[in-house]
Amino acid sequence: MKLSIIIPTYNAEAYIRKLIERIQSQTVQPFEIIVIDSSSKDNTAQIAEELGVRTTVIPKYIFNHGSTRNKAAGEAEGDILVFMTQDALPFDNQLLKFLSDPLKHPDVAAAFARHIPNPDASLLEIFARTFNYPEQSSMKGMSDIKTYGIKTFFSSNACSAIKKEAFLKAGMFPEGIRANEDMLLSAKLIVNGYKIAYVSEAKIIHSHNYSLFKQCLRYYNIGSSLRRNGWILKYAKAEGEGVRFVKEQLLFVVKHRKYILIPYIFLEAVMKYIGFRLGLIVG
Repeated sequence: MKLSIIIPTYNAEAYIRKLIERIQSQTVQPFEIIVIDSSSKDNTAQIAEELGVRTTVIPKYIFNHGSTRNKAAGEAEGDILVFMTQDALPFDNQLLKFLSDPLKHPDVAAAFARHIPNPDASLLEIFARTFNYPEQSSMKGMSDIKTYGIKTFFSSNACSAIKKEAFLKAGMFPEGIRANEDMLLSAKLIVNGYKIAYVSEAKIIHSHNYSLFKQCLRYYNIGSSLRRNGWILKYAKAEGEGVRFVKEQLLFVVKHRKYILIPYIFLEAVMKYIGFRLGLIVG
């Protein structure tokens, strides 16, 4: 297997050197690393070029989560496309080995990594990472929809590996949407009969401490992407997973005796719901 690493960047000077150096130190070496930069105002592109990385600079205004990745994928020469984000740091030098191993099976089209929270992650963000990226690996396909609902399609292109042939067959990432391109592609692959692997041994350091406003905007973008791709809701509904998240989040903060966070959890849930519903209606 030849791995092509694809990293969209914008003002990534604080991350890019360490990220590329950790990729270059992997036990499984990539065939190529492609940085596609949205006209950064810092030295992102220059640093990438210094480290021997193929670097393409595009105008900032044409960046899109789907189309920008599709452009880089079209230029990639590997048969495995590894999508990463600029702030996702390999946890160790085994990331690419573990991430690519499941793709040796013919019925597995894609795999995604486990997210380990940053040292400065809030307690609620630590929970979110644990909820979405547990210690146990899993494999999901069409037969799992009755059990897991829309969670069957969950994926993350903060660090994912996809067979290029299956990627092209599924129509690549949807374009013209603000978020959720990874889950929509995952759903297309599963509907086409493939399976998606979650590989807990493949680890990246990646988390965010979102404000309430950013959470609302993020869920607005998710709702908007689902409104524009309503076909996915024929297979599974989205709302039930949010209820389970809040229930387990409450249990988590009680376990840690952080009762002061309980009102914030409910406020955050309301902001997410408002954003999501607005996105579904008008996004």
